[in-house]
Amino acid sequence: MFSKQTYLSRRNELKRLVGSGVIILFGNNESPCNYPSNAYSPFRQDSSFLYYFGLAQPGLVGVIDVDNDSELLFGDDIDIEDIVWYGSVDSVSQMAASVGVAQTAPMSALSQFCSQARAAGRTLHFLPPYRHDTMLTITDLLGIHHSRQRDEASLTLIRAVVKMRSSKTAEEVAELEKAAAIGYQMHTTAMRLARPGVTEKYVGGQVDGIARSLGAQVSFATIFSQHGEIMHGNPSMALLEEGRLALCDAGAETMSHYCSDNTRTFPVSGRFTERQLDIYRIVEECHDYVLTVARPGVCYRDVHFGVCRLMTERLKELGLMRGNTDDAVRAGAHAMFLPHGLGHMMGMDVHDMEGLGQIYVGFDDEVRPNLEQFGTNALRMGRRLEEGFVVTDEPGIYFIPALIDDWKASGHCKDFLNFDLLETYKDFGGIRIEDDVLITADGCRFIGEKRIPYHPADVEQFLNE
Repeated sequence: MFSKQTYLSRRNELKRLVGSGVIILFGNNESPCNYPSNAYSPFRQDSSFLYYFGLAQPGLVGVIDVDNDSELLFGDDIDIEDIVWYGSVDSVSQMAASVGVAQTAPMSALSQFCSQARAAGRTLHFLPPYRHDTMLTITDLLGIHHSRQRDEASLTLIRAVVKMRSSKTAEEVAELEKAAAIGYQMHTTAMRLARPGVTEKYVGGQVDGIARSLGAQVSFATIFSQHGEIMHGNPSMALLEEGRLALCDAGAETMSHYCSDNTRTFPVSGRFTERQLDIYRIVEECHDYVLTVARPGVCYRDVHFGVCRLMTERLKELGLMRGNTDDAVRAGAHAMFLPHGLGHMMGMDVHDMEGLGQIYVGFDDEVRPNLEQFGTNALRMGRRLEEGFVVTDEPGIYFIPALIDDWKASGHCKDFLNFDLLETYKDFGGIRIEDDVLITADGCRFIGEKRIPYHPADVEQFLNE
């Protein structure tokens, strides 16, 4: 948690931006795994509730009455049975006072509060729900069927939250730096442990353990696989093999719930082959290109397509692509190799605020998403960068056998792709390099004091120390 004043200031700014009505921010409840008392652990609070109320306990709802300039925290104090099993926690009133909220009420009073507000014709603002128990609660409180709740969520509130959470303050950046420090240990541990004969599952488990032991948890399910061409390849029981590439995409979440997200790809045997280096150097160059052009006022969509053109030029030099570069990118031929966007917002969520609607987080009235073209439809961040934004820089090149077969059979982008040569890369896998980048007043910089090795010579040196 931050100071009481931080949360008071955030809620006051939210009132100013929303202007009128009643804001309801639903905290999360415990989520059962396979029976009611066996909940997924550790508990994770809703990020927007955390941002404005700072309380990581389940079973809370925060209300901000904009018109009356008042705030309430709804929740029930734990009883003696809970104390026996889980120990004592602060009362709801004590928790509220710690973040500057003067009024509290039991959860049973929330229904009456909402009924009175509705009867008075007041606007009730809520964010798009993503948990089914919250959807049921909204149905009970506001009479809105779950199928309509995302459409009826308050656009005014969404835009206000996105505006506030997009630009990170100095204390938020400090938390992101802590997450990066844990991420450094996660990734360098993976690099030390990955050797022929070790299972993917073992390495992935050790990576997860570091996040749990030094922070709150992993910021997303760890990806560790020799099949780097699978975007979300979870660790399997497969043995790591000589000559293969291992891709590790992992991040940590701090105790204050700020995240890191990095990816490294490295040779299981400790040395890149020449063919691996040919592809790796292209990804490395694309990754570093972002650091030279990302700055306030630049559209991240333009940075993405700058990477796509650079990648196309280099793949043409290897004979994997051909034709006019601009025409190839316009046709989407580069998506054979890069079927995702260059990056996304980072913060309290690893895909920051994605639950509020990516069209509001990564895009705006000026920069609109292209949902029609394969690859470009996965671009999560396109809007103009601003000082204080934290975005990921994660170019990659992947050789996906099923995609190669599909495009070859249909002749899609055949004027720009060398399918005969692509056939010889079906056993290659994939390469991605990812870092978290803070947009500064005159450019950008890495988040994290220590750099996880990614230049080829540094990677090999680290692997063989």
